[in-house]
Amino acid sequence: MIELIPAIDIIDGQCVRLTKGDYAQKTVYSSSPAEVASDFEKIGFQRLHVVDLDGAKSRHIVNDQVLRQITEKTALKVDFGGGIKTDDDIRIAFENGAALVTVGSIAITEPERFLAWAEQYGAERLILGADVRNGKISINGWKEDSSEELLPFLRRFVDAGIRNVLCTEISKDGTLQGPAIELYKAIMAEYPQLHLIASGGVSSIDDIKALDAAGIPAVVFGKAIYEGKINLKELWDWQNA
Repeated sequence: MIELIPAIDIIDGQCVRLTKGDYAQKTVYSSSPAEVASDFEKIGFQRLHVVDLDGAKSRHIVNDQVLRQITEKTALKVDFGGGIKTDDDIRIAFENGAALVTVGSIAITEPERFLAWAEQYGAERLILGADVRNGKISINGWKEDSSEELLPFLRRFVDAGIRNVLCTEISKDGTLQGPAIELYKAIMAEYPQLHLIASGGVSSIDDIKALDAAGIPAVVFGKAIYEGKINLKELWDWQNA
């Protein structure tokens, strides 16, 4: 059964969502991310994906205190990303309660640093963020496209023992137009050992069921919750039927 991971994106300490990663297309849903996280926990969810969008834009961790508020208020297993660029950034994330840290840009710009972190903290505590636009990896809060093709990019890290990969199809993110199922199937066909987390475009419980049917291990979803497209209790009941 697919792992369900609700998401909280943070700008200025608030719970927001962007469309296609565009900071100009921002919707604020709550001034208290910790309260939103608590509501997820009350339903029964055990995992949470938190993105520091200020951090992603600034290239260093910004909303570490919001992370701390969430991890102190709940027992959720939080994976945290956005702006993790230095040894201090990743240390701060773990010190403020992150169970896992998602790292994207550094894997492109400083792969040896990423692999050193995997050795220091444990590969199981790192998630490789592979954000994709037009088949190429995008970095620095999706503001820059690299020359790296997705599947070859993943090879080095899979060979080094990385198993957690979060893949966001940027053209789908925040659009509520359905996930990039064929992309995720292609990744799983190439690297069946991965714990692949699909992200972007989820608009309904049917989308999540389709990902589950395709054999995708996990899914992150956010906007569909906040726009009322997914009833979380109904989703939880389906998973636990």
